Amino acid sequence: MTPTQDSLSVWTPRAQGLLRIIAAFLFLQHGSAKLFDFPAMGMSGAPLLSMYGIAGMLELVGGVLLLIGLFTRPVAFILSGQMAFAYFIAHAPQGFSPLLNKGELAVVYCFLFLFFAAAGAGAFSVDAARRKA
Repeated sequence: MTPTQDSLSVWTPRAQGLLRIIAAFLFLQHGSAKLFDFPAMGMSGAPLLSMYGIAGMLELVGGVLLLIGLFTRPVAFILSGQMAFAYFIAHAPQGFSPLLNKGELAVVYCFLFLFFAAAGAGAFSVDAARRKA
């Protein structure tokens, strides 16, 4: 390994942690919009035990757990599956291309969460703090 590669590898867990935090913050907003009409107005109103309501709960609770980095691997695996399910239920019937069926974000979240399920939380996480203790 060259000195440049070695010095850059120190930043990998930090970059991974920042990616997790930002992605989780953006993702949990989908759940808060579905459940509480915040920050987007007009998205809530579905019964809590409907498919839309359960998706909102998964997005909100899973997003918060990912944000703080607690139980990252199993939560990310569940959310990856939710996003795959969302793509095939809501977007794929509208056509093959994610660009045309507006499923790009579901695909990106699916594979991003699959990455966190395999790689873990990175830095700045409760999981990392628990490992040190």
